[in-house]
Amino acid sequence: MRKLTALAGAEDAGRRVKYFVRGGMGVSCGQFAALKQRGGLLVNGQPVHANHALCPGDTVTVLLEDAARESAAPEEGPVNVVYEDEDLLIIDKSAPLATQCSPKQPGGTLENRLAHRYRDLPGGFVFRPLNRLDRGTSGLMAAAMNAHATQRLQRQLHTDAFLREYLAVVEGRMEGEGVVDAPIAKEQAATVRRVVDCERGQPAVTHYRVERPGERYSLVRLRLETGRTHQIRVHMAHLGHPVAGDFLYGTELAALPGRFALHSTLLRLTHPVTGEVMAWESPLPENLALLLEENERD
Repeated sequence: MRKLTALAGAEDAGRRVKYFVRGGMGVSCGQFAALKQRGGLLVNGQPVHANHALCPGDTVTVLLEDAARESAAPEEGPVNVVYEDEDLLIIDKSAPLATQCSPKQPGGTLENRLAHRYRDLPGGFVFRPLNRLDRGTSGLMAAAMNAHATQRLQRQLHTDAFLREYLAVVEGRMEGEGVVDAPIAKEQAATVRRVVDCERGQPAVTHYRVERPGERYSLVRLRLETGRTHQIRVHMAHLGHPVAGDFLYGTELAALPGRFALHSTLLRLTHPVTGEVMAWESPLPENLALLLEENERD
């Protein structure tokens, strides 16, 4: 259960508590309906009706419960948590490592490791990732710790409030900066691959800036405007510079077993409860940085 508390100000005099909770406190309509039914709406510690009129200085409390959901099987394994509180979890994911369980892979994922880490959490742990990373992609990703934080954070996705930047080591010499605006669709003859398809594809926009050009490999910083499956990998291959080691859209590398040279390096968002703008950075992993040294050896 998540407990939220807010103080009514002079401007809230006479305001109905339901508008205060759904407005300033950001509680969704569905959550508000549920907390009303179980007496989870309080003013100055006492249960009230939705139409209760507020006075300046009133303390408004809501008790939000998550619907019961089945958790993944706990599995012990390393997890690099760089930030955590009651509402938000920031992880620096290793690679290769699948993010979530699926019918084909019920174990061996980040979700299983987190289920073990938070196995004693009251009410159980439910994994709610905001930005999912491919098995072969490392770096920063965000997850919500409750349903209220989830719906608040989901409003930020694909806006300037939720910024994601990646570093990629790509094949060949690439220079300058630009924008790839190329719709992406599922390849008709495959179950996993995506392709640029102007007729069937969904809008996909990637901003890029080359930070370190080289003859064999170049280092590129990328910012996602949309969040299509395999977006960066497809767009880089579309430009003729596939991500190094990308066994699906380029050439597999023995130096990068099970992964490719793509890393989520920066994540910035607004905290779902406090409203604080927060940011985290993760440097390019050593095994990806070593690829760039091959430019000097050639």
